[in-house]
Amino acid sequence: MVGQMSVEVERKFLCNADTLKTLEEIGAVCVGQRQFQDQYFDTPVFDLTLNDMWLRKRKGCWELKCPTTAVNGTEETSGEQSKAAALCSRYKEITNLPDIQLRVKEVIKEDVDSETTEKISSQEDESWLGIMNLVCFAEFTTVRRSFTLEEEGVQIDLDQADFGYHVGEIEVLIPEGGDVQSALEKIERTAQKLGLTGHQRVEGKMHIYLKRNRPEHYEKLLSAHVL
Repeated sequence: MVGQMSVEVERKFLCNADTLKTLEEIGAVCVGQRQFQDQYFDTPVFDLTLNDMWLRKRKGCWELKCPTTAVNGTEETSGEQSKAAALCSRYKEITNLPDIQLRVKEVIKEDVDSETTEKISSQEDESWLGIMNLVCFAEFTTVRRSFTLEEEGVQIDLDQADFGYHVGEIEVLIPEGGDVQSALEKIERTAQKLGLTGHQRVEGKMHIYLKRNRPEHYEKLLSAHVL
């Protein structure tokens, strides 16, 4: 459905030599391997990422990841659930280009008039990036091996980025307004099966990329408590 949004609930973990063996032992099924290139865009003063919004182009498709918050405090019902929630990220995913352009326009400081908005919303090319003063600040390639654990309804990805970082992700995708608590419980059960014992969030690919390649941008995001 056009314009329909989903929420990605995800926990990252560090892979080691035993990860593949453990996945096999717990019954995870490999569903393939693929390679893709990501390009991330923002204004020169980081209007989007300082609001924890991540505009990405992958395989010719645009996606905007926006933060989402807990509803009615359902994730704070116990200390253990709170700890599990703290290890996970939750982002709303917008994949419809006109919706993405509208959200970006709301955030950036550039004054984009309504006539220009109508013009860029009808274009399939990338001229709207220039109109909104958006530039590419990160570009890298990832080789991903994906697994499913059907009994939990989760996907497990093992990513190797071309800048030398290897990280795993346990992910559950739910409709916007869906049961976040259930997703967190599935992720926690899967993490236990994988033998994950860490109590601190694992850094993602973008975190490491910025630290290594865009230190000024990285420091601004740290100061704003985005990273």
